[in-house]
Amino acid sequence: MPDLQHYQAQSGWTASRRAQAQAEARSRYDRDWQAAQAAEAHRQRQLASYQREYQQWADTQLAEVRAHNAGVSAVLDGVRRRDPDSVVEYFSAALYASAMWPEAFPRQVAAAYDPAARQLVLDWELPAYGIVPEVKSVRYVSGVDQDKETPRPVGRRRALYREALAQCVLLVLHELFAADELGALESVALNGFVDGHDPTTGRPGQIFLATVMAPSSSFRELHLAQVDAESCLADALRGQLSARPDQLTPVRPGRRPQDIGNRVVAHGSDEEPDLYTMDPLAFESLVAELFRAMGMQAVTTQRSNDGGVDVDALDPTPIRGGKIVVQVKRYRNTVSPTAVRDLYGTVQDAGANKGVLVTTSGFGPGSHTFANGKPLELISGAELVDLLHRHGLRGRLGEGGRGTTGRPTPPGPDATRLPDDYNVLGMSWTGGVALDVCALVCRGNRVLTDDHFVFFNNPQTPDGSVRALPASPPDKAAICVSFDGLPEEADRFVLVAAVDPEVNPDADLSGFTDACIRLLDPGMTEVGRLEVSDGRRGETALVLGSFRRRPNGDWDFVLGGKGYPGGLEELVQEYGIDVE
Repeated sequence: MPDLQHYQAQSGWTASRRAQAQAEARSRYDRDWQAAQAAEAHRQRQLASYQREYQQWADTQLAEVRAHNAGVSAVLDGVRRRDPDSVVEYFSAALYASAMWPEAFPRQVAAAYDPAARQLVLDWELPAYGIVPEVKSVRYVSGVDQDKETPRPVGRRRALYREALAQCVLLVLHELFAADELGALESVALNGFVDGHDPTTGRPGQIFLATVMAPSSSFRELHLAQVDAESCLADALRGQLSARPDQLTPVRPGRRPQDIGNRVVAHGSDEEPDLYTMDPLAFESLVAELFRAMGMQAVTTQRSNDGGVDVDALDPTPIRGGKIVVQVKRYRNTVSPTAVRDLYGTVQDAGANKGVLVTTSGFGPGSHTFANGKPLELISGAELVDLLHRHGLRGRLGEGGRGTTGRPTPPGPDATRLPDDYNVLGMSWTGGVALDVCALVCRGNRVLTDDHFVFFNNPQTPDGSVRALPASPPDKAAICVSFDGLPEEADRFVLVAAVDPEVNPDADLSGFTDACIRLLDPGMTEVGRLEVSDGRRGETALVLGSFRRRPNGDWDFVLGGKGYPGGLEELVQEYGIDVE
């Protein structure tokens, strides 16, 4: 702060001049003191703001650490209980955490756990023949200024490849049994495969080059540093290794993950085929292959006179089985209810027991409402990818690979990434009721189109300006919106919440209290907080509030509060969505 002693009055020849000089010095001091006080107040406010931002960041980080640690503890508890999903997650993590694998080697696994036999069953991807170089050595010849390559003998290259495959199988077994500190594994059934084309049929698929069923007691007696890998695999463990893996000569795999009664979990690389860009005929063939992997008979139909059927399937299961007609739609936008109604007509015309509509996108509320109670099943893109992975097949939706996290890229050929001026709306509330938080892009009180209703089966608008995101603590739901990216005709952005009828079929919104919306910038820093109304007894859906466009282009938030006893269906009908 300024020191008054440093403000000396300049002397004058007269008393009045000295008095004037003293007044000027005092005035300079007062002016500088006030400026310093204002600067200090600004510094204190800025410091307090930084401290709040840091505390919010620290709380978020701490919540993430605690959630991670709780997840680790939950997995370990699940392994102790012999929970199949926990066992598979634990041992898959052990394989991926291993530092022993060369960088160029693949790491793709599909696994399941048999708790009764305490056996982990997995398919593990092996490196292809190209992993062994054709060149044995390179020598520089100075006389001609060239590198001279010495080729590796073909027989030696084949032998090295067989040895590498045997070592891979032993390394997988070693990593699994070494990680089994909780005694979950009595044995491991391992099948090693490569991706390629079956030399007998020419069809792409997984070709198994090694298989083994290794008991824990036998494997732990081995001294791996001293063994010959091929002899150990074939003789000590009584496994099988392809006689000519370079020519993709297959072996018959042992027990497969899909042979286990519980869910198959798969992890792998991003080199899976993109379902959005797959050839339409190849996509239909993949869906037919999925039905066959699920134990059904399935064939693709001819392109002409197929009566709207892409795949004919037959479920041999007694009582609940029968003829199934399958339609396949490789879409990026939401499938219209018209397609679902057409499928129902096809089911009736064909005399089928069930109709299945498979798509790479999703379905709106009108489609789900029409299908309810009818012999129809709707499989969205996310569900399709999960089914493919459960049954050892491959497929992804766009560049996000198996799943979508963070900021997904909007679908569609003309879509772009979100601009820098987007916001995340994080929603939290107290109470244990499970809620679906949804958003509607409207003009007045009417939604622009069904595709502008963002909910669990339509996670984003066609232009990507609004999308659902995974929530980060303390939020329970999150919606990402670029207000400047909304369509020009839109003047309202409405947020709603509804009870999840599958999780809490008998609940209402009486337990929905202390709710708020956190407005977050792209750095996930909170820039505002909006309080919303509590729920009321007997209501199962609620308008949280709406952002409304002002004439100058800004958006204001208007608190909602209107409730609906008829749930999300009644609410969206009021905004013009036809749920039939």
